Amino acid sequence: MIWKELFASDIGILSVFTIGFVIVMAIFFSVYFSKKINEDSAKK
Repeated sequence: MIWKELFASDIGILSVFTIGFVIVMAIFFSVYFSKKINEDSAKK
């Protein structure tokens, strides 16, 4: 029932997209900052 309500209502679908976007953004920032930290460490 929870899954049906989550994927059937407009607010549920918006919530799924929001949660997905936050997870993707967290992964992107983690990779981006890790690369920048490694580049900065290599310069020193």
